[in-house]
Amino acid sequence: MRGGRVAFSSVLAVALTLSALATAFADEATSVRRERLPNGMTVIVRENPLAPVVALSLMVATGSRWETLENAGISNFLHAVMVRGTTKRDGSEIAEKVAAIGGKVSASGDVDYSEIRATALARFWRDLLDLTAELALEPRLAPADVDGERQFLLSRVQRRRDNPASRAFDELYRVLYDGHPYALASIGTPESLARIDHAALVAWYREAYRPERMVLAVSGQVSAPDVLREARRLFGAVPGGTRAAEKPLNPPVAAARRVVVEQPAQQAQILLGALAPPLDHADHAAVRVLSTVLGGGMAGRLFSELRDKKGLAYTATSYYDAQREPSALVLYLGTAPENTTRAEQELAAEVARIRDGPISGNELARAQGYLLGRYAMDRRTNERQAWYLAFYDLERVGADFPDRYRRAVEAVTVADVQRVARRYLATPTTLVLRPREAR
Repeated sequence: MRGGRVAFSSVLAVALTLSALATAFADEATSVRRERLPNGMTVIVRENPLAPVVALSLMVATGSRWETLENAGISNFLHAVMVRGTTKRDGSEIAEKVAAIGGKVSASGDVDYSEIRATALARFWRDLLDLTAELALEPRLAPADVDGERQFLLSRVQRRRDNPASRAFDELYRVLYDGHPYALASIGTPESLARIDHAALVAWYREAYRPERMVLAVSGQVSAPDVLREARRLFGAVPGGTRAAEKPLNPPVAAARRVVVEQPAQQAQILLGALAPPLDHADHAAVRVLSTVLGGGMAGRLFSELRDKKGLAYTATSYYDAQREPSALVLYLGTAPENTTRAEQELAAEVARIRDGPISGNELARAQGYLLGRYAMDRRTNERQAWYLAFYDLERVGADFPDRYRRAVEAVTVADVQRVARRYLATPTTLVLRPREAR
């Protein structure tokens, strides 16, 4: 009877947690204002009176998804140059301004988007918004800045290649997405960075920074009407247009492969990757739960079975970052080189086990609670709230996505988890990065 009472208590705790999360999501939605400016730019403001800070995310529809092998990394390169100066201020003056308002500003390119992100004390929200508009609309883009940033990015590319875990993930995505833009590293390659010149960056900027491709999200101790009024003043005069329909990309093809990469390292990296549904797919929530059952914290199967019980891994987890195009579910082990063969076999066995047999009701309840709890915790800060608001709008999944996602996770069944395991883990790709074997 003791086990039954524990199981009941666990399920009850999860039910109470999910109920609290539902209330939190409903309250959050009521504090958000959205407006589409006449030029096509979207502005979203979330009023949060609890903390005297403000955060903003200016997202632009440009990133690896629009790049090719020849110009890989150009979106990230552009944003690295943009924060080095504007037509009004150089980099040191920008840094002084940011410090004076107790804030920080940075910019980078990603897969489905690029972003200028900034935070400051709430009473300086006008200064922060003004500086962000200046960076976005009046970047200096000087040739000298381009050459200087290129050298820094090349050093980052080399450091990423020298890091075994980073290189393992890059190699996996290259194989998994062969021929698709998601195979490209958002930071670029030595060859592509060498080809990207000042003229290419200016042309990329002009194509990307059009109002219809931009979303501004602000979260913090601010007045939504005031922020919207200021956003209209700063961005409303930029000529806009209609965002052209994008040509569909050829989807990547799932295929079972095994790739071995040899590199000097203290650990071996074992990654098992599979193509998974995009953010707006009906299977998204079920695959989230599947990923959590396998690698969600210390109670996940990979951690408990392969690390704790069998001592085969230092790190055992899973990743599923859903995006606009087919995404990737990745299971990851970091292990001692002498355990590589057995760890790979045991990882494959865990995949077969979740495909071939149903998970328990307790596993499902734990995964649902863990998943939604982590989601809520990640969205507590203004910085993350601004990011989520902009990201969901740019990905076109709808303003009610958080609530729909919560309800979808709660509705996942044991049968759903086994179904998506069979569908998406049928032909996984395995990548092993290990030290070179002695000859």
